[in-house]
Amino acid sequence: MKSLMRWLTGLPLAAFVTFCLFVLMFVLIKVEAQLDEKREVLKFDINPKVEDIKVAERETVIAQVREVVTPPPPPMIERQQAAQPTVAIASLEGAIPDFEAPKLDKKSFKIAVSDRDAQPLVRIPPVMPPRAEKSGHCTVRFDVAPDGQPFNVTATYCTQSVFKRATIKSVERWKYQPKIVDGIATSRSGVESKITFKLADENGRLIPE
Repeated sequence: MKSLMRWLTGLPLAAFVTFCLFVLMFVLIKVEAQLDEKREVLKFDINPKVEDIKVAERETVIAQVREVVTPPPPPMIERQQAAQPTVAIASLEGAIPDFEAPKLDKKSFKIAVSDRDAQPLVRIPPVMPPRAEKSGHCTVRFDVAPDGQPFNVTATYCTQSVFKRATIKSVERWKYQPKIVDGIATSRSGVESKITFKLADENGRLIPE
């Protein structure tokens, strides 16, 4: 019963609200449908005509060119021709005298070769050991074979033991002219030499022994 009373009371109110909304929408539609009679007329030219621009031509007046007269050539200097000599520049007088070649006795003729000591031909420098901390040197003693090859290489003294192996390897690669005795190559013993190792720092300064 209560729900029926609520339905009957709300129905007239809903109908009134709906009618007001309908009237409001009708008024709004009518106002928007009216066109403004006074509108600004816009005009557009699709293909506008461009006026030609006249370019003024500049007349260049060339002055009259003067004729340039070519200067005369320089005067020729007469040179006197030198007369050819009538006397010979040099003359040979006399003749080369004849002489007899000396006779050599093959039995008594001998070619003597002077004796000499062993002489170095090639000396390969040693390789600086990577463990070396400063410069140093080694005294080495060795023999030279008849073919000029060193052997029996011994390092007799080294400022640092790290230089000993590099010294021996370097001397073993040297080459000598062998010792000559009466024209025959012989071995040479007891040759001594000094091997120097120079070590520098990162600035290029020599680190002393």
